[in-house]
Amino acid sequence: MSARRAHKVVTMAKIEYEAVGTAYANALLSTAQGNGALDAVHADIDAISTVMKDSQDIKEFLANPTIPEDKKKQMIAQLASESGFNKYTVNFLNILIDQGRIDAIVEVCDAFESKYCELTDTQVAVLRSAVKLEQEQQFLIAKKLQELTKSKNVKIKPVVDESLVAGFVVEWGSSQIDLSVKGQLDKIGNELMATANAQ
Repeated sequence: MSARRAHKVVTMAKIEYEAVGTAYANALLSTAQGNGALDAVHADIDAISTVMKDSQDIKEFLANPTIPEDKKKQMIAQLASESGFNKYTVNFLNILIDQGRIDAIVEVCDAFESKYCELTDTQVAVLRSAVKLEQEQQFLIAKKLQELTKSKNVKIKPVVDESLVAGFVVEWGSSQIDLSVKGQLDKIGNELMATANAQ
């Protein structure tokens, strides 16, 4: 298979997973909303998303078609018990296993998050900092961002990026606030280049 054809196959598979993720996320959102459990299910999906990003082993186990469904359901039951998942979340995950679509769990989580934020007027922002910021610092940044964006809610996704040297960068939508040392150094560097080119 040529590299171009392989790329096309991967792209088609990605589109299919995203479509599946959106369809199932819509179904879960509708069920959660209809039963007054939207926030509880959202918290569960948030936790599942974190587990899938942090544990490649669990992700591969659930996506592996050779592992029996009852073993996957045992793992889901264990995760649900440890994390105190809502019954609608557990039922939904078991349906994904029954339908052979648990392999699209990451796409389902992403789509659910996107739909939830849309529904609740929540602005999602990525907060990149050189070191992990305290909860209090994150809260103050979220509050300021809420004022800036006039959103009902703000959700911060913290990411540690040591290349920033110090300070932080907040990114939301197509906007960005750069208060990092790296950002300031880049700015000075660009100004020096512009001055040198002008001479």
